[in-house]
Amino acid sequence: MLRLASVLYSLIGSSLAGAAVIVVLVAGFVTVKAILMAAAFGAVLAAPVAYLVAQRLYRGQAS
Repeated sequence: MLRLASVLYSLIGSSLAGAAVIVVLVAGFVTVKAILMAAAFGAVLAAPVAYLVAQRLYRGQAS
């Protein structure tokens, strides 16, 4: 299941990090620090999300 979570993390992590950066830019925070913090927040948030998605897919409860 860890292998599945790793593959999912590569997709979910980039998606959440990108979405967080877009939110920060739309909010008007255009400093490098704000952008990097948003990207880091999205990457950290993606770890448990990827694990939970992998767990549900592995158990066959995707619906």
